[in-house]
Amino acid sequence: MQERETAKESNPHTDTETRDMHINNTARDRKTRVRMEEVSGTSVSKVAMKVVISLTLVGLCSTAVYLYCILWKKPQRIREKLRRQGIRGPKPSFFYGNIKEMEKIVAEENKEASANSGHVAHNYAAALFPYFERWRKQYGPIFQYSTGNILLLYVSHPGLVKEISLHKSLDLGKPRYMQKERGPLFGNGILTSNGPLWAHQRKIIGPELFMDKVKSMVDLMIESTFPLLKSWESRIENEGGTGDIKIDEDLRSFSADVISRACFGSSYSKGKEIFVRLRALQQAMSKPSLLIIPGMRYIPTKNNRKIWKLEREIHSLILKVVKEHKEESIATSEKDLLQCILEGANASQIRSDLADSFVVDNCKNIYFAGHEMTSVTATWSLMLLALKPGWQARVRDEMAVVCGGLLPDADKIRKMKTLTMVIQETLRLYPPAPFVEREALQSLDYCGIEIPEGMNLWIPILTMLHDPELWGSDAHEFNPERFSHGIANACKLPHVYMPFGIGARSCLGQNFAMVELKIVLSLILSKFSFSLSPSYRHSPAFRLTVEPGHGVNLLISKV
Repeated sequence: MQERETAKESNPHTDTETRDMHINNTARDRKTRVRMEEVSGTSVSKVAMKVVISLTLVGLCSTAVYLYCILWKKPQRIREKLRRQGIRGPKPSFFYGNIKEMEKIVAEENKEASANSGHVAHNYAAALFPYFERWRKQYGPIFQYSTGNILLLYVSHPGLVKEISLHKSLDLGKPRYMQKERGPLFGNGILTSNGPLWAHQRKIIGPELFMDKVKSMVDLMIESTFPLLKSWESRIENEGGTGDIKIDEDLRSFSADVISRACFGSSYSKGKEIFVRLRALQQAMSKPSLLIIPGMRYIPTKNNRKIWKLEREIHSLILKVVKEHKEESIATSEKDLLQCILEGANASQIRSDLADSFVVDNCKNIYFAGHEMTSVTATWSLMLLALKPGWQARVRDEMAVVCGGLLPDADKIRKMKTLTMVIQETLRLYPPAPFVEREALQSLDYCGIEIPEGMNLWIPILTMLHDPELWGSDAHEFNPERFSHGIANACKLPHVYMPFGIGARSCLGQNFAMVELKIVLSLILSKFSFSLSPSYRHSPAFRLTVEPGHGVNLLISKV
């Protein structure tokens, strides 16, 4: 004990050195651990990075395989199924399908058409859809083509068209891709919906547009015509007896007022903002025409942003009108179309969170179909009558006999045979919708041809209404006389006359449209005579409907 203590006393630095060594060793261990942790952390980071890269590559490869299957492999199987049945078509490319070839054909046609731009010709199908006319000559009346991964079967064979028109089941509906691509304008309303939802909408809207209901709207239609007539009379007086008037917007305003008064219980002044925006939305959405590139609607381009903004504004404005209508309906027992739609939205099969969309979508559908298509047909009718003053005189003579100088009513309208022929011939030459569009929601069989599920059918109304084999050598001429013995005797196959569509999905508002057209045209013809203005440029354009590309200017004077 004494020796150890003596040893410590003889070496006083021993404890200090020991502590220092311990501290140094600890520091070295700490540094080693830090270095090991750094090495370990770096290894983990590298491993994590490798995992992320691997997952990303797997994701990209999976996406690529998925897109390959969706955009190419699946469509190719369907194409091959049709080829085995003898149905050919232009060769598609990956992703775009036949879009590039369609654009090339359009560019070629535009060069050829520019030299004849001043000529008024009614055989304009080749100018609007030159690719269809070219492929029809090359592949026959039935051929397949595609826009991206959307497969389409062009059907202009009268026998097959008849079979399709007789189909009644819900297995044949409107193209589902149209619900997406035209969603901002039509939503999931009656024009685009399928299945039980469409059947529910038709049950609600259809009865409100039957002829017995339309007859009660005649006075409203006449009242809506008066502002147009007074406006033209004023302009004619201000311009010395003959006015050079662009009629398009005036007829749109008239038709918009009619649909507002007749179906929604409000005047055009309340619905004006909605119609202005719907027209702007229609123009914005018609730019891509039929050349739909998959996924383009999601890209925030300038045009898409405009579409999204208009869609939000229209939604808000319609709900505002609906709110006002609910408040007004408390004080009245009258039931109009909007009230029926509101009741339909509260039906058990409509989810409460979708009720507003149900109302807005169907209002947009009725607004569009109820005023756009009617106004366009009225515009074309006046343009054609301006070219044929003899038919103007015949309609006036008929009106003098039928109306005796009085305003038309439901009974008098029914007796206007000559005017009916003029409207029918206008609808033949310038149908508002140039195609009937359907999709096989299940595999179907027509005339021994198996139509695979998912195939879209396009029936060219315009082409079939202009076919000389069906309508005679004067198929491209304005000749209302062909309808003097009714539609059944106007051509070889009456079922090809389909300006209002075909089958169960034909236009619900055709009675409404015909009565409205007869009223506005008869009142205009009773007060005015007209001819084409020198400024008129004949250029039919497809903007979801076939309309005058540069409007219609008429030289109008009082009778």
